[in-house]
Parts: sequence; structure tokens; C-alpha cells
Amino acid sequence: MYATMNDSNIQFLGFWIVFSGVLLLTSQVLSKTDSPDVSALNVMYTSLNSPSKLSGWKSSGGDPCGDSWQGIKCTDSSVTKIDLSGLGLTGSMGYQLSSLTSVTHFDLSKNNIKGDIPYQLPPNVQHLDLSKNGFTNNVPYSISQMSDLEYLNLGNNQLNGQLSDMFGQLPKLKEMDLSSNSITGNLPQSFAKLSSLTTLHLQNNKFTGTIDVLTNLPLEDLNIENNGFSGSIPDKIKDIDNLETGGNSWSSGSSSISKKNNDKKGKGGGGGGGNSLAIGLTIAGVALGVLLVLIIIISVFSRKKSVNSSHFLDEERLSHRKSFSLGSRGQSGDSRRDFRDYKSVDSSASIDINIALQKSPSVSLKQSFSDNEFANRLHSRRSTSFRAISYALSDLQSATANFAAGRLLGEGSLGRVYRAKYPDGKVLAVKKIDSSHFQGDRREEFFSEIVASICKLRHQNIAELVGYCSEQGHNMLVFEYFRNGSLHGFLHMSDDYSKPLTWNTRVRIALGLARAIEYLHEGCSPSLVHKGIKSSNIFLDTELNPRLGDCGLAKFHQRTSQNLGVGYNAPECTKPSAYSMKSDVYSFGVVMLELLTGRMPFDSSKAKGEECLVRWATPQLHDFDALANMVDPALRGLYPPKSLSRFADIIALCVQPEPEFRPPISEVVQALVRLVQRSSLKLKEDLGGASRRMDFNDYDY
Repeated sequence: MYATMNDSNIQFLGFWIVFSGVLLLTSQVLSKTDSPDVSALNVMYTSLNSPSKLSGWKSSGGDPCGDSWQGIKCTDSSVTKIDLSGLGLTGSMGYQLSSLTSVTHFDLSKNNIKGDIPYQLPPNVQHLDLSKNGFTNNVPYSISQMSDLEYLNLGNNQLNGQLSDMFGQLPKLKEMDLSSNSITGNLPQSFAKLSSLTTLHLQNNKFTGTIDVLTNLPLEDLNIENNGFSGSIPDKIKDIDNLETGGNSWSSGSSSISKKNNDKKGKGGGGGGGNSLAIGLTIAGVALGVLLVLIIIISVFSRKKSVNSSHFLDEERLSHRKSFSLGSRGQSGDSRRDFRDYKSVDSSASIDINIALQKSPSVSLKQSFSDNEFANRLHSRRSTSFRAISYALSDLQSATANFAAGRLLGEGSLGRVYRAKYPDGKVLAVKKIDSSHFQGDRREEFFSEIVASICKLRHQNIAELVGYCSEQGHNMLVFEYFRNGSLHGFLHMSDDYSKPLTWNTRVRIALGLARAIEYLHEGCSPSLVHKGIKSSNIFLDTELNPRLGDCGLAKFHQRTSQNLGVGYNAPECTKPSAYSMKSDVYSFGVVMLELLTGRMPFDSSKAKGEECLVRWATPQLHDFDALANMVDPALRGLYPPKSLSRFADIIALCVQPEPEFRPPISEVVQALVRLVQRSSLKLKEDLGGASRRMDFNDYDY
């Protein structure tokens, strides 16, 4: 009997052990955080330099929901809220935030996080606050996909560049704060589609143009102080209760307005005495105004030959000045001051280049433009505008020694590029467009459209157009000049005295170039296909950051099939009309191959089978041993092996022969960002001695 009871007890005990284990496992399953959320937070923690102040957080694994990680709120097994405001965090936010699909509240404000705002952000976020950090570069275009976004605060950072036209699909956005940054350019037209926007703070930036796009928004609180806005303040905007407009360049008669919580209907105390006083003051004001008008009229009629008002004199001065002498400014400082903020003076013509490409109905297509008419055509367009300079032919002839052979920087499919040197030390690159690229009587009109299109582009990795010249049959574009020359020069024309590009710098060049292409493909409206991505079109600034040239010139490429050259063209590009965004991705992949191998896209001096870089390299990109033998010898083995392998994986995707299998450039950007994060590359490395000062003959704008 005792033995039987013992066996029964053992069976009973075993049952409870199994049952308890099942309960424990069930509890763990129910409390376990979704694995994509865990992985994203692990990467985020590492990217934030693994701060000990974030209690519970881990760099690998863990249970954010079950273990109550600091700043994390969950619903069931999904992370729904991240609030890490004011914790003094440093580093970056990581590259995997798009995996946080259930997060609706994301707040990392009041920290010391720097670098770019990642393209990948929680896609379904409703409340996004990254204010009061040290973020740089542009506002990420991925915000355009956050259709549930209600609150956006990126204020008090170091954001720069122009806002992309990306606000058309944000119908729920109620509050937006971009204040205290360095954002430039005009307000994007898609602002007009922010149908729920009640609060907008844009103060302390560098915005220009008018604010007409805000006219029909349901705004209750608008602050646009301390920018470069011009034109007049629409009457509807003047009716906004909380309005701040000071510190701008409003036209006469449209003074700045400051109204905070006004009671426009006169509610509250004051009594009849107050009303009588107001009426008396009004009558006195009217009388004073009439007196002033009489004085002005008498003064005007007493002047001799006072026919034109100052307004018309300014327009006449603007439209009739043709000569420009850079040396007469007496300035050789920052080019942004010279060319962006430059005001019209006696020795120059500075005009607003507007972007609308529709034809002016008042000008016949067969009518030839004079110099002033060309400037007026550009000036008359009505849309987003930027400042560019109209150069006189005589000035450019003088600066280039009459386009002497010794000033020739290079020759491409569109024409020759010359170095222009001015007495104050300023150096520019002048591209003479070959007349064969113009057809019929539309030469000047076509050129004006090209200039307007290029002026629209503003990105830190795109070579900036400084000005233009259209005179006596010559059509020229004036660009920034980069003393470090092109990427082609660094990779293929370096000598023993030049420091080769380090691996970190090569990755940084690839990422910057990818972002420039992403801006053209996804940040511009309409999208732009470049059609000329090659190493000789990628220029390096003083810190070896890439600047893509030839942007906005694709219309010329419709007339030539030689814009790229052997080795860069995607297989489908048998004629100019076949180019697409995926063709640009292929060409970008070839440039990445150049960065990896140090080889040219096509080299007839190589052995048979190795002449074409893509054909030779592609079969070896996934073979680690072969890959190590492909690396540019100039690197001398100084590169992270895993980083090299991931770099090769991205290349393999880009240079696939079928365009439909190539990724969009935005995915390439994300892949390169992941590469940087995983490899812990320091892209702001010390470049000591890396830049060169020499005149390369390898420019091909």
C-alpha cells in the first residue's frame, strides 16, 4: 500500500511540474516582445552608444515589453511608444527603425544625437519629436509616407538644404515645427495639401519666396519670423490669431504682423469711453493720412522729370544690365554669400530664375531672344525661384583667357568645360554647350528651360549652378569649381604624391552619391533621371565629399547616345529614350565597382575577359577569396573584411542585367546606411593631407 501511494504521489507531482511548465512557457510567450521590435531596439541602443542610463536596454535580445525597458510602452507584444526625451543621449538612432511598425509615439527630443535623421523611421508614427538635437542634412523624404502623422517637431537642430515637395500625403498633420534650423529655398507647393494643419512654426530659418501656399490652410498659430520671405502677406493669413511675421523682406505696404491671442471682435470690458477714444483716434489718423498724401503729391510734382517711380526704375535697371564682373565685388569669401545672397549692384545682373517650365504665351516660338529678353523670360516664370547670375560673354571670355586651351578642364558629350579665374581669386567652371544640341528656333527658349530646371536643384551632394550666359549664339552654364577634381581623377590618375582614398572615404562617397540620386528620383517633383552617372561627373570638395554634376541636363541627352561611355551604360540603354531610374542605379553600381577595385569601367589594356569591369567583377562579388584579390591595391589591405563583403553585395544588386531586379535607389541608400552602422565606420574621419590642390584635366560636367 505504501509503495502504491508513493507512485501516485510521484505521478501527481509530475503532473504539476508539467502543468506549471506549460503555464510558465505560455506566460513567456504572451509577454515576449515581437522579434522585429527587439532587434530594432537592440540596434538603436548600440547606435546610441549603449548608454547605461537606459535601464533594462540591451544590445542583443531581451524583452522590452515584459521587462519594462525605460521609455518603452507596449500593447500586447508590440512596442507602441518610445519616449527618451531629455536624457542626454548621444550617437545616432540606428538604421532599423522602420521595423517598429506599431510605434505611434516616437520622442527623442532634447538630447545630443547628431548626424542625419535616418531615412528609415517608424512608418505608422502619429507623434514624431526629434527637436533640440544636433541633426544635420535634409528633412528625410520618408516622412512623406507617414500618412497617420499628426505631430512633427524637428525644431532646434542643424537641418539644412531645401524642403522636398513631400507633404502631399499627410492629411492628418495638425502641428509642424521646423524652427531654428538652416533650411533654405521656397515653401514646397505640397504645403497647400496639409488640410488639417493648425500650427506651423518656421521661424529662424533661411526660407525665401512668398507664403501664398499657406493661404487656404486652417492655421491658428503661424510663426515665420526671421527668414527671407518676400512679397505680400495674404489677407487670409493676416486674420490668424497667433501670427508672427517679423524679420522678413516683405514688400512695401505689407508690414510685419505680430498678434498673440488678439480679441478681434472686441469682447471684454472697455465701455463706451474706450469706443469714443478709439473713434477719435481713428478720425485723427485719417486726417493725418490725408495731410501726408497732400505733402507727397506736392513733392512729386515739384521734382524735375520725375516720370518713373522707383519701382519701375528698379525693374529697368534689372532688365538692362548685362555685364558682370566678379572681381568688382571685392569679395572672395564664402561662395554662398557671393552667389546665393548677392543683391543686384551696378556691375552685375542678378535675376530670379523661376522653375515653372510652361511656355510664355506672349513670346512667339520663332522669335529670337535678345540678351535682355532671355533674362526676362527666366524672370517672368511664376513658381519656386532661386537666385542665379547672368554672366556677360565678355566677362567669361576675359576670365577664361578667351577660352584658351590652357584653361580647358575637360570635354564631354555636351561640350567643353573651362576654368574661369577672376582677379579676386574666385575660380569657376564654365561649360559651353555645343550648338549641335539645339534644334530650330527654340535655342534660347530650350536653354532657358534647362537653366530653370537646374536652378531648382538644391542638395549638398549636387554641384550647384552659379549662373549662365546666353549671348551671341553662345549658351553656357557656370558651376562651382572643385580643386580636388573628380572621382575619376582620384581613382585613375593619382600619382605617388597623392594620398589614396581610404576605405571609409570611399564608403562615404558612395553614400553621398546615392543620396544625391535619391533626391533626383524621389525628392524632386517631377522625378528626374540623371542619365550621366560616372566617376568623371562626380566631384570632390575640400573634405572629399561627393558632388554630382550634370544634374538637370537629361533633356540634352535625348539628342545623344554617348553621354555615358563604354562600361557605364545599362544593357537596356541602346538609345537615349531607354534610360530609366533603374538605368541610373546600374551606372551607380559601376561607380561603386570603381571605388572597390580602382579599375576603370572599360580598360583595353587589360587581358581579354577583364576589359569590361562589370563582366569581370560580377561573378566574383560573392566569392570572399576572389573579392579580396579584386580590391584596389592602393588600399594596401586597410579595410574591414565584412564591410567589403557587404559593399560587394550592394554592387551585385545594382548591376543586375535585368532592370526590374535592380533595387530603387532609396533601398540602396538604406543598405549603405546599414553597412555603415554594422561596420562602425567613422565617416567623419580625419582627412589630414587627403585633399589635393591641382588642376585636373578630367572634368566632364
